[in-house]
Amino acid sequence: MTYGISTTVDRPFEATLAAVREALGTQGFGVLTEFDLAATLKAKLDVDVAPQVVLGACNPPLAHRALQAEASIGLLLPCNVVVRALDDGRTIVEALDPDVMVGVTGNDGLAGVAQDAGTRLRAALDQLTAH
Repeated sequence: MTYGISTTVDRPFEATLAAVREALGTQGFGVLTEFDLAATLKAKLDVDVAPQVVLGACNPPLAHRALQAEASIGLLLPCNVVVRALDDGRTIVEALDPDVMVGVTGNDGLAGVAQDAGTRLRAALDQLTAH
């Protein structure tokens, strides 16, 4: 099972990170959590990795619908979106495929929510490469 959806953007990391926040907002997602994985690994392990930020995105109406179908779905929320610099100056943006919620839980009642969330996340990723 594929667990992510992604796009590669011909923009530097910082510009892409800002564009991702905006694109998520246009699809009804707010960023609830954010952590700089590269900075954390440097501080805790003194290792260097490419710039990488994990955004915990949430669309409240979708989260509510998911909770109505599966009380423990909070374990799989929010939708994680990773923005990661590539060596060639481009940036990759990856999001957890919401269909994973259905597969992990085995609850077909989440299928509609996952489809809606997936459509919105794909639209946000597509917005990043539209010119």
